[in-house]
Amino acid sequence: MTSDEAGDSRPMVGPVVCAALGLEARAVRRGLVRTPVVVVGYRARHAGRLPDACAALVVIGFGGALDERLRPGDVLVADEIRGSGPGAEPVPCGAPRLLAEELIRDGLSVQVGPLVTTDHVVRGKERAIWAAQGARAADMESAVVAARAGNRPVAAVRVIVDGPGRPLLHPGMIGRGLAARRILARTGPAIERWGVLLVRGEDEQESGARTGG
Repeated sequence: MTSDEAGDSRPMVGPVVCAALGLEARAVRRGLVRTPVVVVGYRARHAGRLPDACAALVVIGFGGALDERLRPGDVLVADEIRGSGPGAEPVPCGAPRLLAEELIRDGLSVQVGPLVTTDHVVRGKERAIWAAQGARAADMESAVVAARAGNRPVAAVRVIVDGPGRPLLHPGMIGRGLAARRILARTGPAIERWGVLLVRGEDEQESGARTGG
């Protein structure tokens, strides 16, 4: 059984990448050397596959823009993940600007902002409603994964494929989807560099606490 199919019970020192769809997982894996990828399914229905122990959880895949500032091909790095249910508390993301900087180093067009997770594809006027509340993009998995993270850092990276004026059900979607898949394939190295920096920073904090520094 591969990491695409189930979580590994062994402790992992680095981050674990999770994607909703196999095609997203295959794309991001092209740029990864040592980071496992777990397919959590549409709406994260298989989030139980995630490992119990790892340095961080990174949700990655396609997403929909909620405002005109994000265009197809842009990458949103979430600084917080919001649920859409009543009383849902936002989950802060781990070192989002550091992750954005690493992606920018690799030539990607990156923005940072809140991501909202819904249980359906956001369309039409609903985009404007979420945008008015400050959300920049929408997906259907990140909040579910974040709820399972516990004390582990969580990150979310979404490559934009649709948005205001660029609906999913449009002839141009095929081209946008292919372009987004190519961009996903370029995100792996930055994620791994971010993971190293994240773990190193936590190790230094623990060392300082033990020595009283």
